[in-house]
Amino acid sequence: MAANNGGLIVSFGEMLIDFVPTVSGVSLAEAPGFLKAAGGAPANVAIAVSRLGGNSAFIGKLGDDEFGNMLAGILKENGVSSDGICFDTGARTALAFVTLKADGDREFMFYRNPSADMLLTPGELNLDLIRSAKVFHYGSISLIDEPCRSAHLKAMEVAKDAGALLSYDPNLRLPLWPSPEEAREKIMSIWDKAEVIKVSDNELEFLTGSDKIDEEVAMSLWHPNLKLLLVTLGDKGCNYYTKHFHGTVSAFRVKAVDTTGAGDSFVGALLTKIVDDQSIIEDEGKLKELLRYCCACGAITTTIKGAIPALPTSLQVDTFLHTNRKTLASCAFL
Repeated sequence: MAANNGGLIVSFGEMLIDFVPTVSGVSLAEAPGFLKAAGGAPANVAIAVSRLGGNSAFIGKLGDDEFGNMLAGILKENGVSSDGICFDTGARTALAFVTLKADGDREFMFYRNPSADMLLTPGELNLDLIRSAKVFHYGSISLIDEPCRSAHLKAMEVAKDAGALLSYDPNLRLPLWPSPEEAREKIMSIWDKAEVIKVSDNELEFLTGSDKIDEEVAMSLWHPNLKLLLVTLGDKGCNYYTKHFHGTVSAFRVKAVDTTGAGDSFVGALLTKIVDDQSIIEDEGKLKELLRYCCACGAITTTIKGAIPALPTSLQVDTFLHTNRKTLASCAFL
C-alpha cells in the first residue's frame, strides 16, 4: 500500500463484524450462508480515507477475542493507525447480520449485549492522538450507552479544543436505540457542535419529521457552526448546503448489490479532500467536483458485498470517473 499523507483524520466509534447473506432478497432465516465482512461506520470511514491515500486513525474498543484481533489486523493492513484501540476482556466484539433486499438495500440485526465498543471509557481515550487530528469524525451509535457516550463527548471536546474540524454522520440504526424519541434527542444533542454533517434522505425525514426533501426542510437543521450540510439521496445523488450556496450533484448508474458502507465511502472521500484544504467548501465549483468524486466512491462501493472489502482506492475511482465521465445517472448509497 502506498504511504498515506496529509492531515490526520481520526474516526471515533464502533467496529464490528457484518454477516452478509450470500443470496440477496431473502430473510436471515432463509439465507443459505453468510459472508463475513468487517464493518462499523466510523471504521469504514477510516479505511476509506486510507484507501484513497489519506492519513487516518481509528479510536474505539474491541473485544479481546478472535474477531476483535481480526478487526485490529484489518485496520493495520489498510494503513489505519490503531493507536486509539482498546481491548475488553469481558465483552465480545459486536456482530451484525445484514439482510440484503433484492435492490441491494439492507436491514440490520445486531448482537450487542453489551459489546466491547459500548464499554469504552473516557479514561481509555488516547488524548494525544485526538489532539493531533485535523478532522475528527464520529457517528451516533456511540451516544446510545454509557460509558461510551461520555467517552464520545470528551473526545469531541478535546478534538474541538485542539482545533480539529468536527465531522458528523449520524448513521441512524433505530433497532439499537431504546426508542425513536431517544434516538432523535441524542442525535440532535450534539448537532450544533459539528462543522460538516452528512445525512441520508431517510435520516433527514426522521430528524425533521417531514416527508419532504427540499431546501426548507434541510435548512431547518442548519446551525451557526455548520460549514457544510450534505443530504445523500440514494439514486438521485446528493444535495449540498453551505452558508452561501446550495445545489445538487447527480450520482452514477451502477448495478448495486450491497449498499453497506457506501455512505462511509462517500464521507471518507470528502474528508480526504478537505482535510488540508477547507476552502473547497467555500468554492461551489470545486465543491461540486469533489462531491462528484464522492458519489463515484459511493457508487463503486455498492457493486461489491460487504463494506470494507468494497471501499475503492484512488486509482479505482479515477478509472471509474474516466469511464463514466459523461454519466449522470444513479447509484444507491445511504
